[in-house]
Amino acid sequence: MIRLRHGDSSLTLDPAVGNIPEWQVGGRHPLHNAPWRDEAEVQENPDIPLVNRRLAGDFLCMPFGRDDVEDGPPHGPTANSPWEVIRQDVAEAHLRLSVPVRGATVDKHARITGPVLYQTHRVEGGEGAVSFAHHPMSRMAEGGRLSFSPKRAVLTDPVAQYAGHNLWALNQIQPDLILPCEDGGDWDLRTYPAGQAVEDFCVLVEARGARIGWTVLMRNAEDDMLVVLKDARLMPLTMLWVSNGGRDFSPWNGRHRGIIGIEDGCAAGGTGLAAAQGENRLTAMGVPTVLPLGGTHMIRHAMVSLPRPPGWAEVREVTVAKGQVTLTEAGGAEVSVPFDEGFFA
Repeated sequence: MIRLRHGDSSLTLDPAVGNIPEWQVGGRHPLHNAPWRDEAEVQENPDIPLVNRRLAGDFLCMPFGRDDVEDGPPHGPTANSPWEVIRQDVAEAHLRLSVPVRGATVDKHARITGPVLYQTHRVEGGEGAVSFAHHPMSRMAEGGRLSFSPKRAVLTDPVAQYAGHNLWALNQIQPDLILPCEDGGDWDLRTYPAGQAVEDFCVLVEARGARIGWTVLMRNAEDDMLVVLKDARLMPLTMLWVSNGGRDFSPWNGRHRGIIGIEDGCAAGGTGLAAAQGENRLTAMGVPTVLPLGGTHMIRHAMVSLPRPPGWAEVREVTVAKGQVTLTEAGGAEVSVPFDEGFFA
């Protein structure tokens, strides 16, 4: 394991699969670990993909979801293969994926500065085109509330993640954050569905011209905030994965509850790489769903863990300027922390 530390923040990175099993900021634990990571019967089962056996924290998916082009593992080599340590310091690490992705070299640079976790993936060379996404997950003991940068559409996949266990109606495109449900009701995407046993997935499309996209998760019982920031020019989508006891098969067994994945990337939702490489509902809107390989791409993603200020219920705006990231609550109150404003340049 690779361990980084800065002030009261610490991070553990697992080079065996490239994920982050632990990120602690003060007494807060913003990211989620699957409960079966230490169960021998799961870890020794080759029928369970490595990404699911070692499911934790955040990791890069490339391609995102199902590889139905080359029949590779779900979420690709970046989530199922070892990473080699190139360089490590107290608060940062540089790693390289041990195998190429469609011929491309993938490097990971992670660093922590106070409550901020910066990650950059450099993708160089290769042939063809591939989908990708970050995959941070957080767990809520008693649900939570989400706020988003402006979006221009919300889509659900044509096929359920797990048939019969989806709350939201399938194959829809909506202009706002209200999704019709299978039972005829409506659901506000800003609220985590803590009362239902579901397995759900949707795609939020960033507003045109956005440079930095963001999501803020306020966890009720934990009384904190997780801020997720992305380079919207390369990652035009935010894909939400809700896993709340809906999967009743191994290793999930109905115990994966209160989990949300805030998966920023470039993909065709959960429909697989073949769909992402062709014409689809998103490309019809002018939204790219694959990254063209052959050149050099820098995928920039950051997260911030903060206590929730008293009375905060919704974030209206997140800005990066003058060496800090500033959150503005719906009532106008603000909170700021130092941030590398050149990170997304």
